[in-house]
Amino acid sequence: RCDLNAPTSQRTFLDAQKAAIEEFAMNKNKREREFYSLDVGDSTFTVLKRYQNLRPIGSGAQGIVCSAYDQILERNVAIKKLSRPFQNQTHAKRAFRELVLMKCVNHKNIIGLLNVFTPQKSFEEFQDVYLVMELMDANLCQVIQMELDHERLSYLLYQMLCGIKHLHSAGIIHRDLKPSNIVVKSDCTLKILDFGLARTAATGLLMTPYVVTRYYRAPEVILGMGYQANVDVWSVGCIVAEMIRGSVLFPGTDHIDQWNKVIEQLGTPSQDFLMKLNQSVRTYVENRPRYAGYSFEKLFPDALFPADSDHNKLKASQARDLLSKMLVIDASKRISVDEALQHPYINVWYDPAEVEAVRFIQVFLFSQPPPKTLDKQLDEREHTVEEWKELIYKEVSEWEERAKNGVIRGQPSPLGELSL
Repeated sequence: RCDLNAPTSQRTFLDAQKAAIEEFAMNKNKREREFYSLDVGDSTFTVLKRYQNLRPIGSGAQGIVCSAYDQILERNVAIKKLSRPFQNQTHAKRAFRELVLMKCVNHKNIIGLLNVFTPQKSFEEFQDVYLVMELMDANLCQVIQMELDHERLSYLLYQMLCGIKHLHSAGIIHRDLKPSNIVVKSDCTLKILDFGLARTAATGLLMTPYVVTRYYRAPEVILGMGYQANVDVWSVGCIVAEMIRGSVLFPGTDHIDQWNKVIEQLGTPSQDFLMKLNQSVRTYVENRPRYAGYSFEKLFPDALFPADSDHNKLKASQARDLLSKMLVIDASKRISVDEALQHPYINVWYDPAEVEAVRFIQVFLFSQPPPKTLDKQLDEREHTVEEWKELIYKEVSEWEERAKNGVIRGQPSPLGELSL
């Protein structure tokens, strides 16, 4: 209570304190009115009222995803609730990495971040992070079951490579591309859904069992070797091979069987390659039976491909040639992303504006582009859970202030629709 007999300076301080308390209470009540809650499976979503008609569309290790209608943007969106982001250091670091990388990257073939929010009213209460993204129609798992002509097949492949090139230009090497994290719309536009493995998660995997999809991981990842940007080219080759065959190319039942499946079909690699392995892994690999492997004509006969295209002169022989350059065990002899984009099966779509796209989001949200080693710098950071929580809260708060109604603009597809 303000004492009218108190000195003027004291009354001024008390008045200001009272006003601050009233403003805090008003903002708190206002924030509570902006949100509503509903149960989604075993989780509760507490989201802004602008997002209506929530429906679960997927879940994974990193969170639950719902579709929703955004009343402000007047479009359907996907809302991802990060799974227990502050459970431990690994979860907290993964959440921070995903949020920072999504803020730094903006390209038509990378899923767009539209909004970030938390329903909690203060740092002390902070526990949930929601990411709002573009909503797509299907992931590539569903497209694999379709019969695609060469135009659609090569255009989807072109877009994958454009997205990967953009990630690489931002210092992000994915290492874990697979059909489930590549999404498409019915107009044949394609986007990469996440940012793959953190670097510490991508070493020494041959020696450690792990329960994840490993079918698309390059030999250098499986074997715990060093890697370069074309580690992602192997994954794209595996995905395209599956789109052509209709089944997984290297369906390993565990980390060791995965390697066996690769060499059974492609042949045991040269001694030069084996000498690049660390001693324990090399001993294991050298003690495996030796395989001659199969020719790509045998692995991918003409009968598996669509009819040759009259319009763009795309042929099965071109697609097979590209696959033979992507699916090379020794990364030093594997085609690069840039070389793949210039391949005859791909370059019919080549547009410098798409391939060399400017990261526009940096202009608006950052004073300068992220460094080439962004992902490496993120991975090398070590903090306590509480410190990660502070960093994430700061990122979320900044986004809420600067980009409440951000819009990611896409480009129309040059092809007709896919029947998804």
